[in-house]
Amino acid sequence: MDRFDYVIIGAGSAGCILTSRLSEDPNTSVCVLEAGPSDWHPYIHLPAGFIKTFHMKSINWAYQQEVGPYTGGRSIYAPRGKTLGGSSSINGHIYNRGQRMDFDTWAQMGNRGWGYADVLPYFKRLEKRVGEGDNTFRGRDGKLTVTTMEWRDPLCEAFMEGAVSLGIPRNPDYNGAKQEGVSYCQRTIDKGLRVSGSTAFLKPAMKRPNVHVHTHAHATEIIFEGKRAVGVRYMKGGRGGTPVEVRANKEVILSGGTYNSPQLLQLSGIGSPDLLNAHGIRVRHALPVGEGLQDHYAPRTVARVKDIKTINELRRGFSLWIEALKWATARKGLLSLSPTMVYCFWHSGESADSSDLQLTFTPASYKEGVQGQLEDEPGMTVASWQQRPESRGYVRIRSSDPFAPPIIQTNYLDAELDRRVIVGGMKLARRLLKSAPLSPYYAYEDFPGPNINTDDEFLAAATERGTTTFHPGCTCRMGPADSTWAVVDDQLRVHGLEGLRVIDASVMPRMISANLNASTMMIADRASDLIRGKAPMEAARIPDAAVT
Repeated sequence: MDRFDYVIIGAGSAGCILTSRLSEDPNTSVCVLEAGPSDWHPYIHLPAGFIKTFHMKSINWAYQQEVGPYTGGRSIYAPRGKTLGGSSSINGHIYNRGQRMDFDTWAQMGNRGWGYADVLPYFKRLEKRVGEGDNTFRGRDGKLTVTTMEWRDPLCEAFMEGAVSLGIPRNPDYNGAKQEGVSYCQRTIDKGLRVSGSTAFLKPAMKRPNVHVHTHAHATEIIFEGKRAVGVRYMKGGRGGTPVEVRANKEVILSGGTYNSPQLLQLSGIGSPDLLNAHGIRVRHALPVGEGLQDHYAPRTVARVKDIKTINELRRGFSLWIEALKWATARKGLLSLSPTMVYCFWHSGESADSSDLQLTFTPASYKEGVQGQLEDEPGMTVASWQQRPESRGYVRIRSSDPFAPPIIQTNYLDAELDRRVIVGGMKLARRLLKSAPLSPYYAYEDFPGPNINTDDEFLAAATERGTTTFHPGCTCRMGPADSTWAVVDDQLRVHGLEGLRVIDASVMPRMISANLNASTMMIADRASDLIRGKAPMEAARIPDAAVT
């Protein structure tokens, strides 16, 4: 039986960074268990390969959500990375931190050291920002390369001019002093290739003799001695494979992600007694594991385009061969792009204190309003979603079988506020697409359609075609031991147990105003200092008026 100082379950964004940081000490041994394969597949590294990896079950858990109260009877697809780099190897490359208030709210919920001034130094330490940005907020010396999309398109330019015409200012850096505004997206792409947690952090660390990475290693149970986690059981090769045990001298670190981390805790006897008893699992420790799931839910407004080519046409026939040649020779062109081109942050109404809407623009449209399969006819799309939803769902084991997918119920739009904000977002999306600068290219609104005008009609449209933005979090929430909802403390240690931490997006106590990958990496980087007993980085000194 192999023994290591640390056993990390999951080689996603968090696991990669933890491996890199913990293995800096040559006297510390680190073992990483990843259920999927190595990240060798070319589609992972080709930015436009996102559309392919979206459905590749060899590197994607390809989960399905349960039908929700406002999903129109639909089960929404929930992709998650199953390879080195995790979801950072299959996502849309976007780098988006969120707002100051997001992290200050975490601190106000009882989590010491997680306010914005505390976490900003860790964002900066990770980042190698290439391009515009105030060094008060941006890092230049980290391993994670962050660039702004260089590709320019008349539709994108017209969309941004349309936003300006509606009073939404251009913002050169939404990860800087202020998030509000419109700009080209920032992404983790460097020289036409994806920058993932694996390529930036894990692969360099794997050159060290104290790092041991096991792929095709599906964790089935955390091993305990009393209340202390001492190791992990896994199946080498997946279902029907070889059972293996590995022991941890210091800690077991669970970085399986928002769906898989609560699933493994529950399989190991940590969770709701009623749930565990129902599946014949002995209760080791009662905690609200899996409860509190949040995600961003986005209806996509689609308009038909005239008098200009969109990505829908450029990705076909001879045009695609030209684009492939551009990428092969210069790492530029269509194949170097993210699925989203322009980001816009704004208010759903006058009463919002800060931007509560995030909108994205793409000079393309997708079949049935779902990302992943482009339509044949020209179109452009605005996805709009509420940044800080109130609705919460859950992740629960389906059975005691560790290979059965978990039950995922997000309860999108269950809260009345969420329904109001989502309708406001759809109305703003329509105004943006119908703005004067886009009028030379705007043919007509395809979805939800010109006959949709009342709040109830917009909500029905959102129910019909809304979908996930792939930002699940909050299923092993960080908070005080005397709360009714927390699973881990502000050191990310599981309450009531020893030698076990959860470090991934599941520990977020509430949703942030952003895509989650940047903050997941920050969480892991700060956690690496907590684990090593290092003094935290000095809190940033920022005038209160400088950040919103």
